[in-house]
Amino acid sequence: MAALTAAAPYIVAGTSIMQYQQQGAIGKYNQAANNRAATVLEGQAAQIEQKAEFDVAQFNKTYQKVKGETTVALAKSGVQVGTGSAYNIALSNALEKRLQENLIRYNSQVAAANKREEASFARIKGSIARQEARLAQIGTIASAGTTLITMNQGSFGTKSYNQGAGSSKSLFTSNSAYK
Repeated sequence: MAALTAAAPYIVAGTSIMQYQQQGAIGKYNQAANNRAATVLEGQAAQIEQKAEFDVAQFNKTYQKVKGETTVALAKSGVQVGTGSAYNIALSNALEKRLQENLIRYNSQVAAANKREEASFARIKGSIARQEARLAQIGTIASAGTTLITMNQGSFGTKSYNQGAGSSKSLFTSNSAYK
């Protein structure tokens, strides 16, 4: 029993050190994981922007094909290209083309901005995880210190407590109200 009592402070210190180290490792791991997630999200934002340029190019390709087919159809029907209804159709198609291009770019910018925002939150979440781990480490140190101080006070105070125990016992037993 005496050997266990003598080893107790070392056990408390050893387990506290291990806990402190693990809390630090967990905090670093969580921060690194969230930073990796942020990097992936930023990559997705770049891909969304690249895809928008591809979509615009595909749309322009389709537009040119439709524009050519419309010109041929108008010419076959005998309408003079660049006048009257043919002009109105061409103008309407050009405006629609511009609107669609802007819509594709706008949607991609919104989606990319959302991904970048998610990346920012992931980095913030990683920083918070790291700070929580540091707080847990401080708690571990405080707890270990408190435990060690309590253990030392208990072993030093036991002798004086036992010496005065007889006198307190006589006080409680001599009280006639509790007999």
